Amino acid sequence: MSSTGGISNNPISANIQAFLSYCETRQEQASSTCNAYAADLAQFQQYLESQGLSPEKPELIVRRHIQQFLASLFKSGMAKSSMSRKLAAVRAFFKYLLRMQRLQHNPCLGVRNPKQEKRHPHILNVDQTFALLDAPPNASRVKSPRGRALAARDTALAELLYGSGLRIAEALDLDLTDLDLRSGVLRVLGKGAKERLALLSDQSRARLIHWLEARAVLAPSEEPALFVGARGKRLDRRQAARIIKELCVNAALPVSISPHALRHGFATHLLEAGADLRAVQELLGHARLSTTQRYTQLTLSGLMKVYDKAHPRAREKE
Repeated sequence: MSSTGGISNNPISANIQAFLSYCETRQEQASSTCNAYAADLAQFQQYLESQGLSPEKPELIVRRHIQQFLASLFKSGMAKSSMSRKLAAVRAFFKYLLRMQRLQHNPCLGVRNPKQEKRHPHILNVDQTFALLDAPPNASRVKSPRGRALAARDTALAELLYGSGLRIAEALDLDLTDLDLRSGVLRVLGKGAKERLALLSDQSRARLIHWLEARAVLAPSEEPALFVGARGKRLDRRQAARIIKELCVNAALPVSISPHALRHGFATHLLEAGADLRAVQELLGHARLSTTQRYTQLTLSGLMKVYDKAHPRAREKE
C-alpha cells in the first residue's frame, strides 16, 4: 500500500488515540471534526511508518518529515484544500503533545499551508434561491406520511442554511435542545468549538415548525438530532448534499449547488443589499474579518462584470 493510498493496517497509535479522546471530551469538537482528524492522522501515521518513524516517538519527527508528508500528498494528486486540512490535523496533534509535555519542540513550526487555488463557489441569485426554497416536492413523494415528512425536512434544512447562514456541519450537528422557536434563535457550535447564537428568519421558523410536527414519523423519541434521515438517525453530509441537489432539480435550475453554497448566498445577498460587513461577520461566525471580506470581493467582481457588459463606455467596442 502506498504512503497516501489509504489507511494503515496497523492499529492507530496510542498518542493519536489519546489526542482524539481529548478532542471529543475536553475540546468538545464537532463529531465531523473528530472523524476528519482520525482519518487524516491515520494517514499521517501510515506515512511515518513508511519512513521508519512512529507517532509514539514524536521527538524523532522534524519539520522535514512534515514537509515530505505534504509533498507525498501533492504527488498523489490531492487537492490543496485537502492537504491544508490534513496539515491542520497534524498541527493540532503536535500542539496537543506539547500541551501534555510529551514533546519539547514542535516540528510543524515553519511549515506553510499549500497555496490555495482561488475558486469561487457557484452562487444562486436571489430569484434562483427563492425558486429552490419554494419548489414543490414531487407529487408521488407526498402521498405517504413518510414522504411528506421527508419533504418537510428537506425544505426546513435548505431554508435554515440560507436563512441563517449555517455551515452544513453546524446544521447537521444541531440537536432539538439547540432550537428556541419562541425567541427565534439557534445555539450553534461552530469551528473551534466556538458557540454562537444564530437568528431564524420567519420563513425558516415556519418551515422548522412544519418539520417538527412531522419529525416523529421518522425519528424515535430518544433521537436528539434536529435533522434525521429516512432511518431515523442523524442526517449526514452525503444525504444533505443529495437533498439540495434534488431541490435544484425540482426547481428546474440550470445548475446544481452544494449545501455550503446556500451559506455563500446568505452572505453575498446580505452584502449586496447593503448589510454591514462586521454584522455579517458575526452572523457567519467568522473569527477574522478578512474571511468575510472575501464575499465583498465576490460581490465587486459580479458588479464589474455587469458594468463591463452593459455600460456603453466601459470598454472599447470592436
